[in-house]
Amino acid sequence: MLRNELNHYSPGEKLPSSRALVERFGVSPVTVSRALAVLAADGLVVTRPGAGAYRAETVAREKPVVDTSWQEIALTADDQGGERVVDASGLSANLAVPPPDVIAFNGGYLHASLQPERAMATALASAARRPGAWERPPLAGVTALRAWFARELGLTPAEVLISGGGQAALSTALRAVAPPGSAVLVESPTYPGVLAAARAAGLRPVPVPVDDGGVRLDLLQEVLAATGAKVFYCQPLFQNPTGAVLAPERRRELLEIVHAAGAFLVEDDWARHLGHGGPVPAPLVADDPHGSVVHLGSLTKATSPNLRVAALAARGPVLERLRAIQVVDSFFVPRPFQEATLDLVAALSWPRHLRSLAAGLRERRDAMVGALQRELPSLAPPRVPTGGHYLWLRLPAGTDETALTSAALRAGVAVSPGRGYFAAEAPAQHLRLGFADTSGAQEITEGVRRLATACAEVNL
Repeated sequence: MLRNELNHYSPGEKLPSSRALVERFGVSPVTVSRALAVLAADGLVVTRPGAGAYRAETVAREKPVVDTSWQEIALTADDQGGERVVDASGLSANLAVPPPDVIAFNGGYLHASLQPERAMATALASAARRPGAWERPPLAGVTALRAWFARELGLTPAEVLISGGGQAALSTALRAVAPPGSAVLVESPTYPGVLAAARAAGLRPVPVPVDDGGVRLDLLQEVLAATGAKVFYCQPLFQNPTGAVLAPERRRELLEIVHAAGAFLVEDDWARHLGHGGPVPAPLVADDPHGSVVHLGSLTKATSPNLRVAALAARGPVLERLRAIQVVDSFFVPRPFQEATLDLVAALSWPRHLRSLAAGLRERRDAMVGALQRELPSLAPPRVPTGGHYLWLRLPAGTDETALTSAALRAGVAVSPGRGYFAAEAPAQHLRLGFADTSGAQEITEGVRRLATACAEVNL
């Protein structure tokens, strides 16, 4: 409203006082202050301490026409004639906040009702006031936080590096262990973020199929031999998107296969705190006798999308390369965030949060499975995951994923088409449905009902 009223003032003319604006619009002084700050940032208002706010002296400037067509070539081809592909469209679609009337089955983070908001606020406030909290941290991370991650992994703090979120850690890991232009083996299907990060680094993702027990080891051996790849990326626990857990009998063999090939195994342990109840297997890095595993662990998925604190763990010279890349990219993770994270996970409320989270995810998972069995029984998954955020649905042959996704959005529910989870041609059509970014069973039931309406629209 204040922006619209600026036309009533001449350039350089003084605006009413903050007190007058508070009375006129019936808002708080803080709201008026923020509004003036926004207008000042837009160059529409000039504030003078002790004198008030004035309409800015505006000077009409003709914008030059710039021909940027040359950038299509400069940004695409490198000196060797290769191509660099930086495509965040798949990630952006899942990160976008849907309109208020759309139910988010495409989200990858916790609904506000599942986040430990009070505990996070307390930890952040406490950490910010602590003496030394604003001092520069060690490059590898605050020692006590590294020790906390190390205890969970069965390693030492010296083998852990604090990183600014799981995606940043993943990009760092790929660049550390794979030379540009080389192949990176990935599970098929897999997390779209690894495909985007690999291609942005000039790497070539090569798929290795998974089944209910995780990666197919016979096929992994074949692809390692055929490609000469030196990196295999996998999610052994609650794999995104299938929810699969690496079978116990495959764990040791997987490590031996990767070591025999002289390769690294990048273990993305994003879902360690997302079990739905029951025991959770140890990370692969804890059982690695060769130093082949580069481990990624993040707290974001179990807390808030804004708590972007993760850890990289490795043994041997690769750890120094990981540290060097992170220093070049970002120097270090801000100390106040590290201190707040440490306070959060060390608090008595942390185990209670994890128990509450497990119950909340289990309730939402069961509500989605039950709603699918009632409304869309042909799509109900044959296997229910024991952890994670998602259900992976196989669609009938010939289904147009794009048409179904668009119809679902028109019906008021956002879903993720399966195509983006494959590094090459998809063997079948799928949908990924997320249940974590929902308020509970009632919203999930309504979302599945809307999805059923969309299926009927495309004759599914």
